[in-house]
Amino acid sequence: MGRYTGPVIRLNRREGVNLALKGRRSTDEKYEKRIGQPPGQHGKNRQKLSDYGVQLREKQKVKRIYGMLERQFRVFFARAVKKRGVTGETLIQLLERRLDNVVYRLLFASTRREARQMVSHGLIFVNHQPVNISSYLVKEGDKISVRKKEATVNRVKAALEKWQDLQVPGWLSLHRDSLEAQVVRLPTKADAALPVEESLIVELYSK
Repeated sequence: MGRYTGPVIRLNRREGVNLALKGRRSTDEKYEKRIGQPPGQHGKNRQKLSDYGVQLREKQKVKRIYGMLERQFRVFFARAVKKRGVTGETLIQLLERRLDNVVYRLLFASTRREARQMVSHGLIFVNHQPVNISSYLVKEGDKISVRKKEATVNRVKAALEKWQDLQVPGWLSLHRDSLEAQVVRLPTKADAALPVEESLIVELYSK
């Protein structure tokens, strides 16, 4: 099964929370009200979720936030299990380190989907080398920059101008004039600030 290409508000409504799939654009009161209404003809009449259902929904939230398929997500979970520390928090850290997410966090793109497109088209450089793999994991000290092409530079400058009132996360350092950034430290669960309970995902995969 391929990636979901339908209306993203349906995914927000399915999870009952704004997953920021429409990017950082402001949403009106009508949109926010619809998010609280499950999709489908019988959405309002759905029964209370079982423990398994609650765990599944948490996993689906994270998958949809980062735009991942099940197989890709399982690979990241397997990596998290092998590392020391709390598995759930390690999983979030790995997902935050994905290059497409880093591009999104740096305000180069309005959505992670747009950021993924920029990476796949070779517009993003890591340590002065082009990287077109969205799941590439950045490391502490890595330098992120954009392709020095007029169309790309203008595109990123327009995005930064649009979000000039926002700040990048503390684990990233951005030089807006040169359009260059650096990973100053590895991200934490607090840096991600996701509307999910990652421990439930660990419980789901531990069965």
